[in-house]
Amino acid sequence: MKALHFGAGNIGKGFIGYLLNKTGYDVCFADINQQMVDRLNKNESYIVELLDDSHTVEVISPVTALNVITQEARVIDAIVEADLITTSVGVNNLSRIANIVSKGLLKRVKENKKRLDIMANENAIHATSTLKQEIQRHVTSSEMKEISFFIGFPNSAIDRLALSRSGGEGEIALVEPMYEWIINKSEMINLDLPLINNASYVDDLEPYIERKLYIVNMGHAATAYIGFLTGHTTIQSALTNPGIERFVRNTLNEASQYIIRKFNIENEDMSSFIEKTMKRFKNENISDDIFRVGRSPIRKIGYEERLTKPTRELFDSGLSIEYLTMAVAAAFLFDNPHDEESVILQKYISEKGIDQAILHFTQIKNKELRDKIKEKYDVFKNSRSETCAQLIK
Repeated sequence: MKALHFGAGNIGKGFIGYLLNKTGYDVCFADINQQMVDRLNKNESYIVELLDDSHTVEVISPVTALNVITQEARVIDAIVEADLITTSVGVNNLSRIANIVSKGLLKRVKENKKRLDIMANENAIHATSTLKQEIQRHVTSSEMKEISFFIGFPNSAIDRLALSRSGGEGEIALVEPMYEWIINKSEMINLDLPLINNASYVDDLEPYIERKLYIVNMGHAATAYIGFLTGHTTIQSALTNPGIERFVRNTLNEASQYIIRKFNIENEDMSSFIEKTMKRFKNENISDDIFRVGRSPIRKIGYEERLTKPTRELFDSGLSIEYLTMAVAAAFLFDNPHDEESVILQKYISEKGIDQAILHFTQIKNKELRDKIKEKYDVFKNSRSETCAQLIK
């Protein structure tokens, strides 16, 4: 079985390629990094290290690689021949690969009419649907109709922390032991292939997508922003502070009420999921940089995003948002001169004030809710880091 995977980054190698290899696929990576392509082809393998107490090391082989830019014809042929296509390029880069994917699919429907599924495994909601929309920009309506007859576009939800470090043979993928890869089986078109090892197949992906975004991703971001205010440099060091740990737990508990009510999930199930999430965040084998986790704050305070949506939904329901409003307020104070969005955010606040910034970036219409966020912002802004640590207890 042949799998073509776009993106030879940390998630590509440490998660998607790793599980595809375990399922029995010969994995070919398509990437723009020529050094990475050369290294994968030279070694025909790469190393994955689990961030567990034993630091278990595995060699993933056989693998090959192609350069998307300089080897376009070969990438197109790989699309024609693949049994499965996956991506992990970042949701903003799906538009950049859509042209070559569309060329490959047009050739495939003429030369290989075997049904094929494409899955975009990105940290975004309905990423595969986004890729499909981008592909549609490059083909006619009749061509898209023909493609859709043979090609499935199942959405998925992925969750695994993946980092890297330099090793003797290049980068080593560092991954946490726990992960989730959930695939919408109802959107698949080829059900004859073996199920991917340790992936979960469901008929409704929405509860899992929202649980990840509004619990895991929200909690991670909240830890980063509070950690930044209290002078910590990593997620793990922040959570050694009992006050910050309680703050994050309380924030997760508040947000969980949104998931519980929307999807009719049992309280016990959500409590168990929160415990697992906290265990992941506190993994002492990981050094998760505050600036990395907190990057792109403008995106993370967007109207439908991880911090803002559960806050406004729970506020409209009359439920507690004491800790969530603290998390949103802390995001407005995230000041990283090396992060483009952080620079833009701080410049906007400086020029137009926090009231206008909250309205502009969160798009929250309710003034009472905006005032609650501003109140927390003012308290944090006028406090020293040690005082912030006391305030969140």
